[in-house]
This record gives sequence, structure tokens and C-alpha cells, in this order.
Amino acid sequence: MTASRRTFLGLLGLSAAATAGGPLLAGCSEKPTASGGAENLDKFANLLPARKELALNISPDIAGTPPVPSGYTKYPSTLIDAITGKPGTSGKEITAMTPVWGPAPPGIGQSAYLQAVNAELGVPVNFTTQDGNTYADKLNAMLGARDVPELLCVPGWEIAKIPRFSEAVKALFEDLTDHLKGDAVNAYPMLASYPTASWRHAVWNERLMAVPNPSDGPFPWALFTRKDLLEARGLAIPKSLDELLTMAKQVTDPAKNAWAFDDVFPMIQIYHKVPGSKFGWRLKADKTPEFKYETPEYRQALEVMAKIYKDGLVHPDIVASKGADAGLLFAQAGSIVFKQAGVGFWQGAQAEHQKVNPKLNIQPVPVFSATGGDPLMWRADEPISFTFIKKGAGKERVEELLRVINWCSAPVGSQEALLREYGVEGKHHTMTPNGPVKTDLAFKEIANQYFFISGRNPTIGPFPDTPNYVRDLLGWSNETVKYLEADPWEGLKVEMPDKFKAFAVPAEEKFTDVLRGRRPMSDVDSIVAEWKANGGEEARDLLAKALSEAGR
Repeated sequence: MTASRRTFLGLLGLSAAATAGGPLLAGCSEKPTASGGAENLDKFANLLPARKELALNISPDIAGTPPVPSGYTKYPSTLIDAITGKPGTSGKEITAMTPVWGPAPPGIGQSAYLQAVNAELGVPVNFTTQDGNTYADKLNAMLGARDVPELLCVPGWEIAKIPRFSEAVKALFEDLTDHLKGDAVNAYPMLASYPTASWRHAVWNERLMAVPNPSDGPFPWALFTRKDLLEARGLAIPKSLDELLTMAKQVTDPAKNAWAFDDVFPMIQIYHKVPGSKFGWRLKADKTPEFKYETPEYRQALEVMAKIYKDGLVHPDIVASKGADAGLLFAQAGSIVFKQAGVGFWQGAQAEHQKVNPKLNIQPVPVFSATGGDPLMWRADEPISFTFIKKGAGKERVEELLRVINWCSAPVGSQEALLREYGVEGKHHTMTPNGPVKTDLAFKEIANQYFFISGRNPTIGPFPDTPNYVRDLLGWSNETVKYLEADPWEGLKVEMPDKFKAFAVPAEEKFTDVLRGRRPMSDVDSIVAEWKANGGEEARDLLAKALSEAGR
């Protein structure tokens, strides 16, 4: 998988979306309502593609402990052509929309990368890239206007911000069930290799409505540190919250433009074992759903993070919400020593900034428990995103679009993947004994546009420009996977009530005010009461009934 894909994961806070109204559950398929609903994904096995492994004779170098994928430390020396013939036959331009973080890449007329891939596809794909930080706003406007491109990438976590998303899916996008279910998927062998679990989440309204983008790792967040900066101070990576907070004071020195943290509140919550399932739910001993705001663990985390802010350990540009680029402050300037990010942040930041600073060494901090016992890590192994096809395309066009998506899903070891990931040799990469290394033009033009309209049977690496990365990542991942949180609603796709969705951001903003000292800690009870009145209790009832109807 690519650096940009991991950057995508870096913003991860996975959601599930669903349908059904009236009676909440699975198989009811009545008209969705503002009260939300749920589907039991176990009931739709007959809609899913039959999985078939690709026989490419390329074995990973390091095994991952499932659901952690395995990884490659070296780029395969011999590449195969995974797809014969060009997937595009009509010559008709395909419109597509994908997210990007950072500067937008040049468009179809100014990009040697897009032109090269489109030539191989046999049909031009014209991308509109949108700021990933405001992607939900664009999606809401586009779906509301019923004006969508032929291929639309919808990140999983953004679905939680789109009211009545299942209604929009039914109205605006093609039903892919008959194109892909069972052995029909054999026409698209790359898609046939996807994990069955990923396809389950592409069901809406009891039909297979999208192509999933399988996650290549189950972790939504990690705390990264500049190991090179720690070693320069004679410090080791911390192994407990006490060590972390002590070290944070040691490395913070405003006179030297150095602070410990960006906003690390989600990681502080993880260290305190705050629940993370379905945005923050768990079951109490009596099987009643309980949200994180209501737990003592959340209050402990809130108090710790508030003190971090009070002690001046967070970079002032982050505190002031000036739109500071925390990634650059961490990886380039070194003025942040510990940064929270999705796992996807790691490789891309290391590869880009080590060109200027060869001593740069970004490493993850091991997950630990602040309260004793084993640590807990939130789980995020549902698909990263979904690719939808605009309704009304017609059978031949849908098949052409699926062939394009199939091409874009070619795995490591194929010529297609080399072009998709690294562009044209001599322009976008140079081939070294360890494999392809990107040029500056590649960093400018390649934003994984084609990956975001497809997916890939998940694997990790290889990355010749960061040769230690896969080994380091899988070492951390195979240890961290032991502590994944169990999700009581596993296999249930839940669409939260509109009222709950609408108050989600305001509630977080209120707690941010507490964290940053703009409201007293004594306001927590009133904020929780306000949250309960604004969809919290409705969401609790929905989640309880979903479990009951599923026989759990």
C-alpha cells in the first residue's frame, strides 16, 4: 500500500452506515428515517463476491498477525502483467472525485502521471480532487444536489456525517450486485481477491452498492515520536503514561521552539481505555450500551489532557487553531516531538522529510495502559472508503468502469501497480537495486488518485526509500494487535439517528473548550446531559435494539 493510502488512514475514525426504518433491523429494509437503523450483515452472504486468491507467486517477507496484513521488505525483482488488454474500450472520459491532503495535484492536462496511467487504461479518467479535511461538506452538497461524478470515493468515516446516506445510495448509485456476486466477480480477478469481510460493508438497502477499499491495518491512531530528537537528548521512547508526561516537560522549551505535543487527546483516551466501538460505545455488565462521555475513563483522560494544555506542552499554533500543519511542525521543523496520527502518516512523512534531514527517525510509541492491566487499542478494520458508480450508466458502461477499478487494484509485483504507485520511470521514479524511489515530480503529481477509486487486497510495502519501515511497522503492529478492542456490534452496520449525528461535532467542541480551559471541568455533567437530550438516548436505544434483534 502507498504512502497516500496511509495518509488516508491517518485521518481515520471509522464509521458504519446503514439503513432500515421503523423496526430497526436487518432485513426489514423499510424506508430509512431520521431515527437511524441497522443491518445485520451476516444475512447478506448471498450478495457477496466469491473470494478467489490471485496466483502471482509473490510471497510477503514478513507475516502479519491477522487482521494485520503481511508485508514486503523488498520490491519484487521480476514484475508480471496482471491484466492483458486495456480495460477501457469506449474512449469516453470518466469523471471521478477523490480526497487529497496537502496541495492538490495538477489536473489531467498538466499531469504526466495521469496521462501515462490513462494511456494504459485506454480511457481517460478526469479527477476532481477535494480537500480531505472538508470532504464531508463537499459530499453533502453534491449528494443534496444529486450531481455526482461517474466514480465517487466516499470515506467510511464521512458517512456518519451524511444524513440518510442510505437513501442517497439508493437514489444516486448503481446496484452492483448482479455484476459482482458469486462467481460473477471472476470477470474482475483483482476485486475477487478482496477479503469477504470488506465486501459485507458495501451492502446498503440489502444490495451490493459499492466497491470497498479494504483497510491494510486495524489501528486508527498511533503516537509517533522523533526518535532522533529523543536520542540527541539522551532519552528513550517512553513505555508508560508517567514516562511520557515526564519526558514531555523535559523536551518542551519554547525558547528553542520545541514543544512536546500536537493534539493527542484520542491517544490519551486510548491509554485510559476509553471505549471506541461505533464512535465510542461499549456494553456495561447489564448489556446496556454506554457512551464514552458517560465513563470514568473518559473523565480521567479529559483531566490528563486538560493538564497537558495547562502546562503549555502543546505547540501554541495548535492551541490557537491557526490551521498549523502539525505534520510539518513534527517531521520537518522538529518543534513537535510527539505527534498523534493515523498509521498512514508514518512512511510518507519519513520518506519526504529524510531527503532534507538524513538523521530523521520517526517511530511509534508502544501502546500502554494508564490504569493498570493490559492496554486497549481502538479497532478500525472496516473499509477505508467505498467507490460508487453513478446511476444510469448502463450495463456496458458499468462493466467498463469495473474493469478500470479492477486495473487500479493490481497488487505489488505487477507492472500495473508499479505505474499506479510510482508513475513513469525516469520522470516519477528512479529504479534502484532496492526498487523504485520517487522523484520530486512524483510527490507533486501522485496523490493516489487511482487508488482512491479502487482498493487492493491488503498488503504492506515495499518502500525502497524507507527500507526499515515495513519491519518496524509490523513489529509494532504485531505487538499492538494483541490489545484490539472487541466490538459488540461487529457485523451490524449502524446508521446513527440524525439528531445524534447533528450534535456529534458540537459535543466535541464543548469538550475541547473544557480541555483548553475555556470552560471549567465542572461543566462536564451538563455537557453530558445535553448530549443525552440531543440524540444520545436515541442512539443508545437503537444500539440496544440492534443487538436484541440480532439475538445477541
